[in-house]
Amino acid sequence: MKTIFVNEKDQKRDWYIIDAAGKPLGRVAAKVAMLLRGKNKPTFTPNQEMGDYVVIINAEKVAVSGNKATEKLYRHYTGFVGGLRSYTFEKLLEKHPTDPLSRTIAGMLPNGRLGRKLMANVKIYAGSEHPHASQNPTPIEL
Repeated sequence: MKTIFVNEKDQKRDWYIIDAAGKPLGRVAAKVAMLLRGKNKPTFTPNQEMGDYVVIINAEKVAVSGNKATEKLYRHYTGFVGGLRSYTFEKLLEKHPTDPLSRTIAGMLPNGRLGRKLMANVKIYAGSEHPHASQNPTPIEL
């Protein structure tokens, strides 16, 4: 029996939509990462972009449990001496409502060229409006 390899151009790519309002941050991110990688398809190949497109709406209403809203820290380094910046989940959500979700999804994807390519296939919106209605995305429940 020969292994079937599907070319990236021949792969059928679907569009999905996920409403993140009130859903746990990690569960939404894990489901999106699985769809982006294409692990739900029998033609999954680890080194190719075989996944689907995902639209996430209501990213600003994503839920975290416990004290994570006030105690979870997101850090980045500016490149200058003493340039470590820290933000709590609440502050980051105020400033950039889609950032916690995109950072969580990016952390679940491979590091490198493939991961950056896959992140281009996820569209995250803070509100309930999105410009991808013409693609007829299939709603997914978590």
